[in-house]
Amino acid sequence: MLSRRRCFAAAASRIRPLARAFCGAPASGAPRSQDHSHTKKVAGVKAPPDVLDVAIVGGGMVGLAVACALSNMPLTKHLKTAIIDSNPALKSRGYLDKNSTPDSRVSTVTPATISFFRDIGAWEHVQQQRHAFFGKMQVWDYTGLGYTRYNARDVGKKYLGCVVENKVLCNSLLLRLKEELDDIENVIYPTRLVSLTFPLKSRQAGMKPASSEPLSIGHTTEELHCSNLVKLDLSDGRMLYSKLVIGADGSKSNVRQIASIKTTGWNYPQSAIICTVEHVVENDCAWQRFLPSGPIALLPIGNNFSNIVWTMSPEESLRHKSMSPEEFVKSVNHALDFGYGPHPRSTALDHYMEQFFSGIGNTATSTKECFEVPPKATGVVSERMAFPLSLMHSHDYVSKRLALVGDAAHTVHPLAGQGVNLGFGDAAALAKVIAEGVSVGSDVGDLTLLQRYEKDRKAANVAMTAVLDGFQKMYSVDFGPLNIVRAAAFHGAQYISPLKKSIISYAMGDKKWPLFP
Repeated sequence: MLSRRRCFAAAASRIRPLARAFCGAPASGAPRSQDHSHTKKVAGVKAPPDVLDVAIVGGGMVGLAVACALSNMPLTKHLKTAIIDSNPALKSRGYLDKNSTPDSRVSTVTPATISFFRDIGAWEHVQQQRHAFFGKMQVWDYTGLGYTRYNARDVGKKYLGCVVENKVLCNSLLLRLKEELDDIENVIYPTRLVSLTFPLKSRQAGMKPASSEPLSIGHTTEELHCSNLVKLDLSDGRMLYSKLVIGADGSKSNVRQIASIKTTGWNYPQSAIICTVEHVVENDCAWQRFLPSGPIALLPIGNNFSNIVWTMSPEESLRHKSMSPEEFVKSVNHALDFGYGPHPRSTALDHYMEQFFSGIGNTATSTKECFEVPPKATGVVSERMAFPLSLMHSHDYVSKRLALVGDAAHTVHPLAGQGVNLGFGDAAALAKVIAEGVSVGSDVGDLTLLQRYEKDRKAANVAMTAVLDGFQKMYSVDFGPLNIVRAAAFHGAQYISPLKKSIISYAMGDKKWPLFP
């Protein structure tokens, strides 16, 4: 009966009131009912499949953010939405223990992401769980030829970012969804996507088309309507129809592969090892040192804990993963302190540059800050995890009735912690475009509408991808002349205040383009 209501509600606008009266469908903007039947059998007869407005494949951070944004906006909260993911963590319904050992998997969220979380009502739940703001950052090179300090006060802010465990971000979004929806259990389908069948009109090479059987004779109005939607077959045998499918299922996206969307990218000759370490004192600064094999980052996570993200060769990552805890801690301290090269020291050139550039714009607070040695790790308190690094970018983010977000559309090097922030930017932009379409009565799966999302996000994501890839290549070569160029870059970022402020604003998500006002 619910499917029949949706089908009639999709009738032409001039007969929509009559269809609504006949089917008993709620008026547009009325409180949404998420009473999914999940295709049960009644009296031995299989119930009609659920018909959705939006089907989100992937219940990770970005997929949940899209669902949360749609459920929070007045124009889209009536849309019938489903999340398809078999992850048992989606059953979590309470706050996570602040006193437990922090998980290895964390994200550094920018002020722009925090603002998005506040807008959708999820940030208040993050604040009830473990998180760590930081207002300072230090970046330096193993050669000892230069360093850069950044301070939130340089751009008039209280913090540069916040380190949050991935499970806390997911849990906060789930808690917010629970507040917005009557029955969240009926929104989450704990299963996997098997196949997608696209309408004939939107068929592309490699896509599985809908049946070519003529639909004008011998078919119900419901069947006629569903023939223009995407059919989703699930691993538990259930079947759904949706006006829009959002692929939020990660870098190896099943949705992207089924839709035959091509990608460009390559594997880096590097892996990243991540874990949580402990200190004697609390760490309140983000640290990153570029080593010959790749950068190592030390990120505050609160309660005297920090997260390590260390890029190195795959062979070295295996060796570090199998080290004893004592050997690993010693190696971390070596890499963050005196290992591979000396500490940067102030020279006459630094004093000259500080004096020369002091008259250009308002001097940033951090230009006078000296190099500091990071706090030493005293123990490793979590599992050490290693994963290969790669760059990937989809040629298309959208097709008719399909949109990709987050890692399904792009993956970047983790050296600046920007990957998840790009994904949250996608979530915010796509939800906004859907709301704009609903406001003028557009089909949420209309290609012209979805292309506005692609146009907005692709340019910004390509720019960030290029910047991060450039950094990876620039700092992966140990070559004398190039070392001097890197040193000059560090000095410029440290002493040229307008440049420093522009870098900070771009990294915080306040600007779409680097180095431009």
